[in-house]
Amino acid sequence: MTGGLGLFLEALAGFANPWTLASVLWATLLGIVVGMMPGLTATLGVALLTTLTFKMPAGDAILVLICMYVGAIYGGSRSAILLNIPGTPANAATTLDGFPLARAGQAGRAMGIATAGSFCGSLIGMLMLVLVAPVLADFALAFGSYEFFWLAMFGIVISGQLTAIDDPLKGWLAGFLGLLVAMVGQEGIHAYQRFSYGITELSGGFGLLPVLVGAFGFAELLQVMKQPAYEVVRNAGGRVLPRLSELLRYWRTIIRSGLIGTLMGLLPGVGEDIGAWGSYAAARRASREREKFGKGSIEGLLAAETGNNAAVPGAIIPVLTLAIPGSAPAAVLLAAMFIHGIRPGPLIMIEFPSFVYEVVAMVLLASIAILVLGLALTRPLLYVLAVPRERLMPVIFVLCTVGAFAIASRLFDVWVMVGFGILGFVLREMKYPMAPLVLGVVLGPILDKNFRRAMVLSDGSLEPFLTRPISAALALLTLVSILAAIPAVRAAVLRLALRIRGGRAPVRGRPEPGS
Repeated sequence: MTGGLGLFLEALAGFANPWTLASVLWATLLGIVVGMMPGLTATLGVALLTTLTFKMPAGDAILVLICMYVGAIYGGSRSAILLNIPGTPANAATTLDGFPLARAGQAGRAMGIATAGSFCGSLIGMLMLVLVAPVLADFALAFGSYEFFWLAMFGIVISGQLTAIDDPLKGWLAGFLGLLVAMVGQEGIHAYQRFSYGITELSGGFGLLPVLVGAFGFAELLQVMKQPAYEVVRNAGGRVLPRLSELLRYWRTIIRSGLIGTLMGLLPGVGEDIGAWGSYAAARRASREREKFGKGSIEGLLAAETGNNAAVPGAIIPVLTLAIPGSAPAAVLLAAMFIHGIRPGPLIMIEFPSFVYEVVAMVLLASIAILVLGLALTRPLLYVLAVPRERLMPVIFVLCTVGAFAIASRLFDVWVMVGFGILGFVLREMKYPMAPLVLGVVLGPILDKNFRRAMVLSDGSLEPFLTRPISAALALLTLVSILAAIPAVRAAVLRLALRIRGGRAPVRGRPEPGS
């Protein structure tokens, strides 16, 4: 722990120069602006900024991307509070209590509380990053091809289930569609071409960043243009600086939400929106003021914003230790690390021991930046919401096009971006989640290479997939996750639980709505 503290302080001292601090400010401010504009997501912001960091040193590039990530997740609370439109999916839970407070003339107070909650959530997630990442990295050294196969499979299953709670099958279909997309091009062991059909451009497969920019950028643009224009807010109203007594009163909610958000971030592909909803639901169950939730509850607002920002460092933990993203923006961050010569994974504490603590310092600087900028620029940032979308969306489309082209200077990547943008828009209209699809594209090569390598090592036997302890545990988790999403299985478990407790089972064996 002493060595870790020394590495953290050394990393913090390395960032303590005017140029780096200026980069923290502009990247975080840009993230806040991206997050608060309805239709512009954290994934889009990180993806577009990644295309502009190719010439930057690796440390500086990852720093501005993390600042963009943290800033965008926080920035979405502004439009959620003022417009009742979440700036990013992570801020959907914020609208439940943020907008009623704004409608009651307390928009400034609501934004101050949201800022404080986001700051506290980032700090809790950062602390968990310090504690969990080295331990998880050591544990991951015991992983072989069998374990990484099941880890990738579990990531697809749990992401599909938690991002499409009403219909997990849609989430799983989106995830396995992503796996199919990842199979296109040369396979990772013998470079044999698959599904390229003689098209030269397909021999290298679909680039991750063009797919991400299309699915989360161009698709978002199409969806925003489909919706009616939102009403411009002119006045923040009320006191912005939160009172310390309000925060101390709900300290249990802050800690609980921070831990839940971090845990949701750890799960592959689940992300910040589930972290916010999980934290909000837990706070409502434990609150003595349950009747205020959804009507302007400070506690509910605090829980949602603490949970979604705590999920950011949580999502970075599996990126660093397992090379598996915890959320869609973390997937872009993972790609950026590979682009800049950093190899995250189980060996990171051996090959790049100081980098983990550099990331911790980056999260701390980004957290301080959202606190300072969020409180100081509350009213000036309102002018951003006044930009007509008819002027903004063409600019975003140009950035999407330039970002897709700049990666490899291929026109083909622009068409990939447009194609996946249209596909993403159609799937969204059919209520399919995008996060599992992108996670499938990221995890596809990991799942494919490790499965084939494992089959070679076992001489074609599937037995080690189910007999090695860690592999068997991950297989069991995957199976339980699938069974838990089947209504008939849930109903049978509910009946069994009621019989054990001495109660009566539902007459027709169906669970109550929402159970």
